[in-house]
Amino acid sequence: MLDILQKRRSIRQFEPRAVEQEKIEILTEAILRAPSSRGLNPWEFVVVTDPLKLQALGKAKAHGSGFLAGVPLAFVVAADPGRCDVWVEDCAIAAIILQLTAVSLGLGSCWAQIRLRPHDDGRSAEAHVRDVVGLPERMVVDCIIGIGYSRENKAGHARGSLPFDKIHHECFDAK
Repeated sequence: MLDILQKRRSIRQFEPRAVEQEKIEILTEAILRAPSSRGLNPWEFVVVTDPLKLQALGKAKAHGSGFLAGVPLAFVVAADPGRCDVWVEDCAIAAIILQLTAVSLGLGSCWAQIRLRPHDDGRSAEAHVRDVVGLPERMVVDCIIGIGYSRENKAGHARGSLPFDKIHHECFDAK
């Protein structure tokens, strides 16, 4: 697992080739295995490969979602907040499991934050995404994970660049 974490980077440029169906199935199984509070599984996922929908998802917000227009695959991570009070945390856990599984399959990925972000036409990014993928009104959108074969060659972050000063032992040391 540490090897996968050492390789993971946010990738925003992808090759134009499709992700194989067997890899999509592995990604789907992985995300469904994500733990959730009390096993309530408030999340729902929309797998998107349609280029027109991906283009529309790329316009979800003014900044930070444009890369989705160039991905061959995206997972919209949504939830029914009526099922669980910690749906945000459950969605975040599922999203990172999806990203780490992508790395294990030789794929790159990037998170696009949707929750609490504005769309450029006065609506929320969430409302835009809900319209693109046909989510019911009761559903909320946490994020979108874009996935594909990387056109970027980014090395993992060096161990020496990690903020070890953020680690405290036994009690918080304000220094």
